[in-house]
Amino acid sequence: MTLEELKKLISKDETKNIELKKSTGELREGMHTACAFLNSDGGVLVFGVTPSLSIVGQIVSESTRRDIAQALAGIEPAVTPVIEYVDIPNKDNHQVIVLRFNPWVYGNDPYTFHGRPYYRLESVTKAMPRDMFDARIRINMPHKYSWEMRVAEGYSIKDLDVSTIRGVVRLGVEEKRIPVGSLNESIKVILKKWNLLDGDNLRNAAVFLFSKRFSYDYEIRMARFRGTDKNYFIDNQQAHGNFFELLDAGMSFFFKHLSLSGEIKGFKREEHLDVPATALREALINALCHRDYDIHQCSIGIAIYDDRIEIESPGLLPRELTPKTIKRSHKSYPRNEIVATVLYQITYLEKWGSGIKRIMDACKAEGSPQPFWSEEGGYTVVTFPMNKLNGRIVTPNEPQNVTQNVAQKDDDVPRRQKVEQVVSANSIISTDALATMFGVTKRTILRDLKDLGYVWEGAAKNGHWKTRNVTQNVTQNVAQNVTQNVTQDIDDSPRVQKVEQIILVDSMKTKEFLAKMFGVSTKTILRDLKKLGYAWEGASKNGHWVKKG
Repeated sequence: MTLEELKKLISKDETKNIELKKSTGELREGMHTACAFLNSDGGVLVFGVTPSLSIVGQIVSESTRRDIAQALAGIEPAVTPVIEYVDIPNKDNHQVIVLRFNPWVYGNDPYTFHGRPYYRLESVTKAMPRDMFDARIRINMPHKYSWEMRVAEGYSIKDLDVSTIRGVVRLGVEEKRIPVGSLNESIKVILKKWNLLDGDNLRNAAVFLFSKRFSYDYEIRMARFRGTDKNYFIDNQQAHGNFFELLDAGMSFFFKHLSLSGEIKGFKREEHLDVPATALREALINALCHRDYDIHQCSIGIAIYDDRIEIESPGLLPRELTPKTIKRSHKSYPRNEIVATVLYQITYLEKWGSGIKRIMDACKAEGSPQPFWSEEGGYTVVTFPMNKLNGRIVTPNEPQNVTQNVAQKDDDVPRRQKVEQVVSANSIISTDALATMFGVTKRTILRDLKDLGYVWEGAAKNGHWKTRNVTQNVTQNVAQNVTQNVTQDIDDSPRVQKVEQIILVDSMKTKEFLAKMFGVSTKTILRDLKKLGYAWEGASKNGHWVKKG
């Protein structure tokens, strides 16, 4: 380093990455800062510059060099910084000592000086908090300290959903990510191969992935807000369960509150959600897989506003990534490596850090605005801006109010058709909720549902909407015509389009699940899927839908 380069380096005074000391008489304090640089973003420690930025240097003897080496020996793990000595003109034997330290690497031990860790906060060196130190120890030794490796107290293999395990193994085999022989292996052997057992005990990762017992430990908060802030909400839900149940709950919430739009391309009509379902699913899987489960009393959140969707996950991005760089090509830094490996083998996740690119590609392919990432209050948040909501254009200067807009007549999607969309997606929704959602009276909603052919079946609090049997009071010929017309309507109905959307993002959804979700019979679901060209392949509990022809 030349004297001019040194002057340029210190011109901005002390910063997060530069510390200035008058002489090695402050060597011990300098080593605190060196340790902080190593635990933060790296930096340069300079001896021979006064607080007023005067370059005074000092005489560097063999004893001075030994003192520096001895002080550096107090840093663990061992470190060998680049050391430069800059001569000062007109001051014989006076030099400035410059030490350069590399930044902390994600997954490595935190550094200590004489047993104490330090880190850098702006231009201040501070003792590292215990929780930060412990978190880095866990990152460095995941097989000993990580959440997913710890034994799940009070759980056994009997608490796992065997049919789900068998089903996802089958998917992995078909995609050639799991050996064919795994189809005939015992559940215990499969769990051992996935590193989900500690001896005979289940690890936390096994419970999160496959438990069938109810637990408050794994939760998703879901809300549909009116407007662009959190002052009023239209729908507010919570879901608890294993990874697959939480993924189902989140995707069902998206399908409930986002509308389909269609366009003709060539001879084919293509249907799209307000935000691509594949992008939302990938983002939700990432949130479930990579959240910090050591942060208690927090959960993943889904928030749908008039102008955007936000998915928030407890825990910040890995140090190698920032909200600005995450969109670039990068390596994979899984916080929960066992969970990520299992999800990769069963085709729910890809490795190599390609998930972000797939999210962006899916949005680009359907002309949706590009999502962006941020870190807010200890959460990582992915935001999907929307240029349309329920078929209406959303602009920054004119946010859409769902209660008002849905109540207004829309030439493309009349209120009654929207009512049918909501009831098809959520057959247990109350008339009060529908009236609030559409900004009309309960009497109007009841009239709409009557005209649509829906009747309430069951008790007031736990019943559901069901389509009337329109053939009871007509002749056989009329009934046959009505049946044909209803079949034709189903071909064009939003429900059938949503059924296919769900199958496209998760082919393992059973006919019972789909029937419950849309409030129709399994016979209706099977007829819909048959017309769409889908057939069930494999055993009843662990097969999947395949499109024929």
